[in-house]
Amino acid sequence: MTHFNERVSQTIDQLNQGNIQAMASELTRKRMSWLDEALPGLGEFEKFTPRQAFELLFFEHMRLKKAELPVISESEKEIVWLSYNRCSLLEACLVLEMDTRNVCRAVNEKATQAFLSRVNPELRFHRSYEEIRPDYEFCREKIVRLDFNHYMRLAIQEAQRSRDNGNKGYGAVVVYDDHIIGQAFDTAITARDPSLHAEVNAIRQAVKTKKDDDLCGAVLFSTCEPCPMCSSLAVWANITTIVYGVSIAETARLGKSRIEVSAEHIIENSPVFVEVVSNILSNECRKLYLEQSIAS
Repeated sequence: MTHFNERVSQTIDQLNQGNIQAMASELTRKRMSWLDEALPGLGEFEKFTPRQAFELLFFEHMRLKKAELPVISESEKEIVWLSYNRCSLLEACLVLEMDTRNVCRAVNEKATQAFLSRVNPELRFHRSYEEIRPDYEFCREKIVRLDFNHYMRLAIQEAQRSRDNGNKGYGAVVVYDDHIIGQAFDTAITARDPSLHAEVNAIRQAVKTKKDDDLCGAVLFSTCEPCPMCSSLAVWANITTIVYGVSIAETARLGKSRIEVSAEHIIENSPVFVEVVSNILSNECRKLYLEQSIAS
């Protein structure tokens, strides 16, 4: 009890100081360090299932009790549970009269996702912000596995539509909780608007679909590594993960006009962390731009 109260006091101090991003970074660092010690050969392991990742995070790492997190539904693709465990962040929010929907998302969500991505990049963490403490007795949470190849194929279809419509041949899809909330291709040429890249169009759709300009938890799939403008938009939308097929550097070598600044460079200099996953269906994505180079 004393240790828990100390953590609550420390969390109150951190929130009073406005160190939310620092809190998220520190939590991420601690979880990554624990994984490095607990599973030093992690790269050699098979990809974890939702159940395995759930047990690793909450029971082995966080040392919670199974009775505190009853599972209410489960399949090969996802696991859903209710969290009743004591939470120092929740207690601090109650003391400070802060909205847990904002604080928990900012502090916990990307740190939890970073942990899952280490054991299987296709695993995604989601918390219901309609069913969250203190308004409910529990927080409804889940881990769902996305099929990265499936969503990249949809992005490739968008890129093909782009070319068929007289544009440059890029496609993007935004996914949240295994649901498409944005899907588009670039329309810069046909709309005579140089800002209308595929990622911009897809993110704008996603914001309208979700009715929220904070896309934390969402994954942006793009046939090509987003340009600096699109990577910056992903940052401002607080997207959790960018997944792309072929890099800016490679498409530049194929003759595409690109600003050769990587997504990672933009993110390294941004106020929030966005995960980047590369080379998903890279051969299929490369073919799009190789064909364009030959055609031109």
